[in-house]
Amino acid sequence: MRTTVFAVVMVMMCVMMVDADVKPQKDFNLRMFAGRWYRVGLAYDSPSFAPFRDQVKASMGIVTALPNGNVNLTMWDALPFGCVRKVYNYEKTSVPGQFSYFSARHNMVKDITVVDTNYSDYAVVLKHKVFNREYTQVALYGRSPTVRHDVIMKFKGFASSRGFPRDSILTPPPAENCPASRPGH
Repeated sequence: MRTTVFAVVMVMMCVMMVDADVKPQKDFNLRMFAGRWYRVGLAYDSPSFAPFRDQVKASMGIVTALPNGNVNLTMWDALPFGCVRKVYNYEKTSVPGQFSYFSARHNMVKDITVVDTNYSDYAVVLKHKVFNREYTQVALYGRSPTVRHDVIMKFKGFASSRGFPRDSILTPPPAENCPASRPGH
């Protein structure tokens, strides 16, 4: 019994240490991060999501930096029944590059961490730092609907390091006509 308790405690400490090492982009600049992004990669291992993996399309979003440091994210997702617009309100935290928001879908507050970005080509974003198969996601965003192969490999490596199995790390094809009239064109 004592060995089992010790083993469980050690595993929990390792999991906490793995999650604790996720830091936001050094010297994160929200103004440079704002603008149009395409979600061109997604790592998501929720059992309820797994049956729909082959239906995922790359989606487009607009990040709007607010004067108070918060962020609005408007995303357009191509779903089987049409193009759906969703708006997310991310609240700044005391750490630049980290935000939080209330997920009505999961009825919980989630963390958003911009892990890595060069602002002009790509961004890797972790949603919900404490790993939980049902709620944690890693997303790869590009300023265009396609990103370089080395960026995709970096994203896949990061997602794998977070515990995502290969079949849950997706680089979906672009959505057609979603949104119908692309903002900014």
